[in-house]
Amino acid sequence: MIMKRLRSLWLRNQIKPLSAWRAMRELLRNPDDTTQVFHIIEALKGDSLGSAVRRLRATERGRALLHKKPDIVSKLNDCEWLLSLPANSIGRAYYDFVHAEDLSAYGLIASSDTSARDDIYRVLSEDEIWLADRLRDIHDLQHVMTDYGRDPVGELSLLSFMKTQTPNRGISFIVWIAKWKYLREVPQFDVRSLIREGAQIAQQAIWMAEIEWEERLAEPIDAVRAELGFQPPHQYQRLREQAPQLLFAA
Repeated sequence: MIMKRLRSLWLRNQIKPLSAWRAMRELLRNPDDTTQVFHIIEALKGDSLGSAVRRLRATERGRALLHKKPDIVSKLNDCEWLLSLPANSIGRAYYDFVHAEDLSAYGLIASSDTSARDDIYRVLSEDEIWLADRLRDIHDLQHVMTDYGRDPVGELSLLSFMKTQTPNRGISFIVWIAKWKYLREVPQFDVRSLIREGAQIAQQAIWMAEIEWEERLAEPIDAVRAELGFQPPHQYQRLREQAPQLLFAA
């Protein structure tokens, strides 16, 4: 029993820097290989899920969400329902975003399925497994709420937002490597200001993991952004309008 508990504790807290570095090299070779992002996160996350669940349990809204465990994927993949929503709603904005990019919530699930992930999940609680899946499943919803695009700078800015809202060493590692790649390859463009902007937006906004998005998809997106403290990414928007070539410079 003691050995079983020790192994469980080790699995929950272990980090695999070599695995993370191998996945990072593959990601740098092919930035579109999103599977490597999940490999990096899994290799370095440690007990970040446990910390996030404890944070949810500390609030009434978070406890209610953990008790209910809603399934956001069924909502996000109901194209007919999303299309029936008002044009200014969160759900309709999500539909327009993912279909313009040829994405789906099921695609994120497929990218994240690995044997290592399954091995680690055996020692996690139901709450931790649900939250891990939810954080994965709302990735594109985070794009929509923050107004960050899927270009490299938009993805990097969103990762900065994500690691600030839900600390994770894997995401921090990706941001750190990407930052130095930009500074080395595009020295005339200081991406650090956009990384800081993503973090600042995250600090001002309510934690996305704590919101029951299933009940808010039909609401006006601008009103919900204002209510939940989402500030516009002004620096990113100016870059997109004035120097769009820099969005793909590195």
